[in-house]
Amino acid sequence: MALSGGLDSCVLLHALAALPTARARGLRALHVHHGLHAQADAWSMHCQVLCDALDVSLRIARVEVDRDSGTGIEAAARHARHGAFEAELGTDQVLVLAHHRDDQAETFLLRALRASGADGLGAMRRRRTFGRGRLWRPLLDHPRTALLEYAQAHGLRWIDDPTNADPSLDRNFLRHRVLPLLRERWPQADAAFAVSAALCAEAATLLADEDAHALAGVRSVDPNALDVDRLQALPRPRRARVLRRWIETLALPPLPAQGVARIEHDLLAAAPDSDAAFAWSGAVVRRWRDILHADWRREPLPKDWTSGWDGRAPLALPDGGELTLEGTAGFDEPVRVHAREGGERIVLPGRGHTHALKHALQDLGVPPWERTRLPLLSSHDTLLAAGDLLYSAVFDAWLRARGARLVWAPASAPTA
Repeated sequence: MALSGGLDSCVLLHALAALPTARARGLRALHVHHGLHAQADAWSMHCQVLCDALDVSLRIARVEVDRDSGTGIEAAARHARHGAFEAELGTDQVLVLAHHRDDQAETFLLRALRASGADGLGAMRRRRTFGRGRLWRPLLDHPRTALLEYAQAHGLRWIDDPTNADPSLDRNFLRHRVLPLLRERWPQADAAFAVSAALCAEAATLLADEDAHALAGVRSVDPNALDVDRLQALPRPRRARVLRRWIETLALPPLPAQGVARIEHDLLAAAPDSDAAFAWSGAVVRRWRDILHADWRREPLPKDWTSGWDGRAPLALPDGGELTLEGTAGFDEPVRVHAREGGERIVLPGRGHTHALKHALQDLGVPPWERTRLPLLSSHDTLLAAGDLLYSAVFDAWLRARGARLVWAPASAPTA
């Protein structure tokens, strides 16, 4: 389980340690050391003392918080913490978190203030998949007062993080200023917000099932591509949900607040030959012909890049991709590998005259952004191949005679 050393996680660890079934399933604790506070080392030591007393193994994970991420220190710390959680969680293992009903109420209000829909207002789910395993929040129905009573009854000690009292942070402002005022008038406000979150979560689950069915209906054979005509046939609200789900299934960063509106206005309303695009957080959605295509944004090959290659070993490309010649010892004489320069022409198999490479790639349905990344092979100013998508008649015959093939492995997706 995740152990911060605060009241909530100390109570949860103490309760779990008293359960023989939890110990039998390999109960252990994980403390994330953010290094953001002068007392961070002392907090880690506190967690170690508690775990030693309960005879529970503890792993302390030190993380680097990106203070310059632009998302704020809270979000950056959370991102680093979740990264540590995911790295530690094994296949089918369960990470137990100590969020309680008051946390749920705060999360519901925060997301409502950010104009979230049913998905966001569903707030924290009791159980959900995470990394290679699952998350479980067993205390979501319990108020913080109940946890405090438990801790006092069992003589537990815990850490009070001073940043939890800082009203400049949104969650703290709600916790210390807004919710106490609401409870004066509506004592059951926390419970009401938690119930609303649960109802939103139920609605979001039903919507998600329908989203999956609609996405399957507009997706092409390539999971990164959607059919524009079929997508536009969906009602606008469903279309927005399908676009967000599509991006999620591709493991791309979530669309920003105006992402769907930008795709609607800049891409779906664009002319089919416009090559319109919307980029965010290193990802990009493009419109070409009758498809939308989403992927990580990758740079084209440098226009002045060129390299000799004998084919005996794989050739590393400047964008992180690779060319390999398989089935033969190498070329009869070295070839030149280079980026597109413009105006290239190629003699295709079965043809007696040259074709513009641009038109040949268009006929194959290769989008413009893919063409800029294609490594070209030339010999004595004669174009032999465009990646492994297009071969000249001479090069095709050469490969066939040797039972060989050229393999272009594009650069993989960047790591998050």
